[in-house]
Amino acid sequence: MVFSSLLFLLAFLPLNLICYFIAKDLRTRNIILLIFSLIFYAWGEPVYVLILLFMSFACWWFSRRLESEKRERDKRKWLTFAVIVCIGTIGIFKYTGFFVQNLNFIPFINLPVPKISLPIGISFYTFQLLTYVVDVYRGEVPAQKQYYKVLLYAGLFHQCVAGPIVRYGDIENEINARKTTLSSLYTGVNRFVYGLAKKSILANSCGALVDMLLLSDGAIGDVSLLAQNLETIQGRSALTLWIGMAFYMLQIYLDFSAYSDMAIGLGLMCGFHYKENFNYPYTSDSITEFWRRWHISLGTFFRDYVYIPLGGNRKGKLRTYLNMFVVWGLTGLWHGASWNFVFWGLYFFVFLVLEKALIGPLLKKTGIWKHIYVIVVVYFGWVFFRFTQLPLMTAVLKGMFCANGNAFSTYESGRLALRYLLFFVICCVASTPLMSRIREWMRDRGQKSPGFALAEQALGVAVPCILLILSVVALTGDTYNPFLYFQF
Repeated sequence: MVFSSLLFLLAFLPLNLICYFIAKDLRTRNIILLIFSLIFYAWGEPVYVLILLFMSFACWWFSRRLESEKRERDKRKWLTFAVIVCIGTIGIFKYTGFFVQNLNFIPFINLPVPKISLPIGISFYTFQLLTYVVDVYRGEVPAQKQYYKVLLYAGLFHQCVAGPIVRYGDIENEINARKTTLSSLYTGVNRFVYGLAKKSILANSCGALVDMLLLSDGAIGDVSLLAQNLETIQGRSALTLWIGMAFYMLQIYLDFSAYSDMAIGLGLMCGFHYKENFNYPYTSDSITEFWRRWHISLGTFFRDYVYIPLGGNRKGKLRTYLNMFVVWGLTGLWHGASWNFVFWGLYFFVFLVLEKALIGPLLKKTGIWKHIYVIVVVYFGWVFFRFTQLPLMTAVLKGMFCANGNAFSTYESGRLALRYLLFFVICCVASTPLMSRIREWMRDRGQKSPGFALAEQALGVAVPCILLILSVVALTGDTYNPFLYFQF
C-alpha cells in the first residue's frame, strides 16, 4: 500500500483517523496507530512484518540490558549485539546476492546467486532502531520500558517504509504524551495534500516520461533485455536523452520530497512533529550545501553515527578525507546493492573534497555560475544513480554527446521538447521555494489589509481542495504509481 493510492486515501486513512480520534486516552491511540501500522506494512509483505517485529524486540531488549549495566565494557557488549543484529539482518536481505556476485569474479568460484526479496523499508527502520540503541548507549535518551512503544516508533506507517529517518529522541515525548489540536490537524492535512499533488500530478508524469525515453536496464543478468535496450538507446537522439535525464532529475526530487511531505503531514494529523527532510536542494550554491538540503535525515545519520565517531575533521586533513570516503561509499551502498550506487556516492565525495580543499571559497564569487555548477554536477550524478548496468549507463552518456553516431536532434525530439516545455517549467518551479514565498508574501499583506487577508484565507481552503480533487482524478486508472525510494 502506498500513500498515493485510492485504497489508502479513501479507506485506510479515513478509517485510521476515525478510530484514532474516537479513542479517548493516549495509550489506546498508540495501540490503534500500531495496529494500523502493522496492517499497512503487512498489506504487501505479510511475512516480512515478522522481521520488523523481531528487530524492534531485539533493539528494545538490548537497550534495556545496556541501560542496566554499570561497566562500560558491558554496555558496549550489548550495543555490539544490537549492531550485529541490525547490520546482519539488512546485510542478509539486501547484500547477500551482491556479495555472491562479486565472489564469482574470483577464478574457480561459481556460486549460485540467491534470489532474496528486499523487505520494504528495511533500510529506513533499521537505521531508526540503530539510532535508538546508540542514543541509549550515549545516555541521550532513556531506554523505553514498553516494547510496543519501540515497535510503534520503528513501524509507524507515516515514515516506516520510505522515511524520513526519525530519531527516537525527537518523538519520545510525543509517544508518551502528545496532543492533537485542530491547528496541527489542518496543517497536517494541507501538507499531505500538497505532497499528494506533487506525487500524483508531477512526479508520476515525470516518471512515465523517463521510462518512455530512457527505458529500464532490467535485472542484472537479463542479457536479452539489456541488448534490446542498448539498441534502442543507441538510436535515441542526444536531445531525447538530455530531456529524459532532466525529467529523471525532477522526478526523483518530486517523488521523494512528496513522500516526505505526506509523512510529515500524516504525523501532524496525529500530533507527531517530524523534522524536514528536504529544503529545495536544487537551489544550492555548492555540492556541500546540496547535501545539507537533500535527504537531510540520512545525511545527519551518517554525520552523527559514522563520520563523527570515526573522528570527523578532528584528526587532520588526511583522516578527514578518509572518513568522508568511508561515509560516501556507505551512503552509496545504502541506496542499493550495486556498484553504480557506490560510484555515485564516491562521485559526490570527489566534489565535496574539491570544495573543501580547493574551490569552496571561489564558488562564493561566481554569481549564477555556482548554481549552474551544482545543477550540472547533480544532473550527471543521477545518470550513475539510475542505471545499475554499466553498458546502458555508458550508452546513455555517449549518446548525450553524440558519441554513438546518433544525431543531436531529430524532428521527433524537437516536437517532444516543445510538447513538454510548459510541464517542465512547472516541475522546475515546484522544485524551488517560489510558491512558498508567494504564500508568505500573501500572509504578510493580509496582516495589513483585511480584504487581502480574507482572499488569502479563501485560497488557503480552496487550493488544497482543488489539488485533492485533481490528485484523485490523476490516480484514477493511473498504472504508474511507485515510490522510487521503496526499492532502497
